[in-house]
Amino acid sequence: MNILITGGAGFIGAHLCRQLLKQGNRIVCVDNFELGSRNNVEDFLKNPHFSLIEGDASQIDFLDSIMAQNETEMVFHMAANSDIQKSAISPEIDFVNTFSTTYSVLEAMRRNKIKKLFFASTSAVYGEKTGCMLSENTGDLSPISYYGGAKFASEAFISSYSYMNDFDVTIFRFPNVIGPGLTHGVIFDFIRKLKNDSTRLEILGDGTQRKPYLYVMDLVDAIQKVSLSGEKGVHIYNIGVEDATTVKEIADMVCKKMGCNGVQYLYTGGNRGWKGDVPQFQYDLTKIHKWGWYPQYTSHEAVEKTLDSVLQ
Repeated sequence: MNILITGGAGFIGAHLCRQLLKQGNRIVCVDNFELGSRNNVEDFLKNPHFSLIEGDASQIDFLDSIMAQNETEMVFHMAANSDIQKSAISPEIDFVNTFSTTYSVLEAMRRNKIKKLFFASTSAVYGEKTGCMLSENTGDLSPISYYGGAKFASEAFISSYSYMNDFDVTIFRFPNVIGPGLTHGVIFDFIRKLKNDSTRLEILGDGTQRKPYLYVMDLVDAIQKVSLSGEKGVHIYNIGVEDATTVKEIADMVCKKMGCNGVQYLYTGGNRGWKGDVPQFQYDLTKIHKWGWYPQYTSHEAVEKTLDSVLQ
């Protein structure tokens, strides 16, 4: 199959490219390298079935041309700003990199009569619903971050474009995804801070923030299993693990792995890391489990494996 992956040189996108290539697909990767890196795709850069194009996925004509030239049959739209703290300072980042890229993908697909799409959404579309088990049918979606709002708006545009153009779409609402190649987030932040000062560690919030962490290869396995199944219509899935890990537990694991003993934890206070951060959420995973998919690693195990890969 001829596949276009936006954000394909990013953390998750590169792992997805690698696995789809192993299945014999022809991959065109588009990335602007703001968060992605050529290093992430270095091991398959010379694969004759892989092409890497640097460019802005928010530009419709640019994507239109690529889809036409490569006879694209399916799009995996992974491009977005995934650094929520960064966009909290500059909302335009999410308008351009998260929402506008989605609109451009949809319009370019319409022009080229491409019918199949995978979209990487997020738990942030639900907003803050502490104590509530979140299913795909949970109503009153009220994002509290610019990132969540841009993904929510993207899902709405996908719904309308799909109806008007008979698209078949798989949408995964990601939790916190970690693993080899991670570029930001709490694990990355703690490692950086401890390398600068191994005696103390600033922890945003009070350390009780508790979230499910999904290992990236478990995610890629689920993406392939569901999105390539030929399912018709638009289908939304929560994707994740049953357990969760607190920020304090991650700090303890990082300190242990780095051999930092007696570290003083300095909490900034409050029950969240920053404005727009959802401190806790829990998914109902019944729908994805009906596919026979279950993660290989728990949240804690995903953190441990990520630390092993980052600190090796």
